[in-house]
Amino acid sequence: MSRGRELLAGLLWTAPWWLGFLLLLAGPMLLSLYISFCDYPLLQPPLWVGGANYVHMAGDPVYWKTIRNTLLFAILSVPLATALAILLATLLNQPIRGQAFFRACIFVPNIVPLAAAGVVWMWMLNPQLGPVNTALGSVGVEGPLWLESPQWAMASLVLVTLWLIGSPVVIYLAGMQDIPQSLYEAAHIDGASPRRQFWHVTLPGLSPVILFNVIVAVINAWQVFALPYVMWRTRPGPDRATYFYTMYLFDNAFTYLKMGYASAMAWIQMLIILALTALVFWASRRMVHYRSA
Repeated sequence: MSRGRELLAGLLWTAPWWLGFLLLLAGPMLLSLYISFCDYPLLQPPLWVGGANYVHMAGDPVYWKTIRNTLLFAILSVPLATALAILLATLLNQPIRGQAFFRACIFVPNIVPLAAAGVVWMWMLNPQLGPVNTALGSVGVEGPLWLESPQWAMASLVLVTLWLIGSPVVIYLAGMQDIPQSLYEAAHIDGASPRRQFWHVTLPGLSPVILFNVIVAVINAWQVFALPYVMWRTRPGPDRATYFYTMYLFDNAFTYLKMGYASAMAWIQMLIILALTALVFWASRRMVHYRSA
């Protein structure tokens, strides 16, 4: 097959994506880029102000607060969720009775809508009536003010995020099924213990899947919105401890009617996510092992 025919075949196979992008996303993205250089209060025509919106970000203390909060959330949630998901996938990959039931239990929280999950966790973490503090009190531990304390608010959100790791667990399980059993047999013959088999067979074989899940987790962390929006009814949380980038973007667009500033924030957010994704790819060059066909 000639290179031209190969290119045509590739374009045809990817046509649903790039046609959808051109028809549904490219136009709005270019319009938002233009609006990011305008003062646009929605009810009046956009007024060109050049780079004023981007300059304003540099001196906006709330903007930098949301940057710090989102970065802290990503630093805490991504490594913890990755480690816990791999651990759960390893346990669920063992041939035990009721394996399918336990796998379903891990994935069920992901079926619950985020708004409903946020309401449920608001009740569970209630300092007076919630079952979490009640359970801690039964063993003599005084539970903290989870959602009302600036010191515990971020930990509360990370805890809820760890409850919603069913999707990466399923992906890790699929990745483990793809690791050749012959590698484990060879390691066993060489005298490798189960722990060494995990470090030297499972993790290297799972590394492409880990890379994928980490990138998805980083993107989701920098776009976190629904859970903190629902859980902290008196937004933006205690001492703005749970005021995240996307929440401030939403408020600027639809509460303060600063659509130009919100569009500028959206483009900066996209650049941050692209930079972090590139950083993850760069850092993974020596840690990701692809199996040859």
